[in-house]
Amino acid sequence: MNNSVMNTTRLLWAGLRALLVLTLVTGVIYPLVITGIAQGLFHDKANGSEIKSDGKVVGSSLIGQSYNLPLKKGQETPEPDLKWFQGRPANGLGSNSVNTRYKLLLSGATNLSADSKDLIQQVKDAKAAVIKDNSVPGWTVRPSEVPADAVTSSGSGLDPNISPAYAEIQAHRVATENGLPVARVEKLVKDHTQGRTLGFMGEPRVNVLELNIALKDLVANRS
Repeated sequence: MNNSVMNTTRLLWAGLRALLVLTLVTGVIYPLVITGIAQGLFHDKANGSEIKSDGKVVGSSLIGQSYNLPLKKGQETPEPDLKWFQGRPANGLGSNSVNTRYKLLLSGATNLSADSKDLIQQVKDAKAAVIKDNSVPGWTVRPSEVPADAVTSSGSGLDPNISPAYAEIQAHRVATENGLPVARVEKLVKDHTQGRTLGFMGEPRVNVLELNIALKDLVANRS
């Protein structure tokens, strides 16, 4: 075997060893280390920020869910189940065909411009619905009280949170639908209102799924 062939063989073996080492380090050791750190220090977030109710996973604190009544015959759009707090409108990119359990929309915005006639009409319709749904005997929602997040979807279309203002205008309706004192429902909203991240980032918010789980427990344990 001449020197050229021997050199080529040595280079091939050297390259193969390098490939094996890099595969072991970057494809096995590094992922295991990062996974171990994530599970040890950020277990909840690493596993999808799951939310449990009655010992079962019912969703994620990062993804919104709909609270609608079953479709009636001839209906194309379900009506909201008014005994629950409602989230933001979910005007994403289309129907979800993967996770059919929660009928989530694909993540994405409508991409409609601010002067779009379609968007303006959507906002008007949503505002009228919010006023109608949340006005109950002895409590009328005024148009000026309807916050922006009650009539517009988020950039993802899957926002799990609403503003405290939107939660508060739903409190009377939720109390009426569930036979609860308004004060207890309002306290529930207050207890589940989260402040700005680190005290200065973002806005105060209420996670709708967590709030509805607490509402379910309140209804079950009411006296």
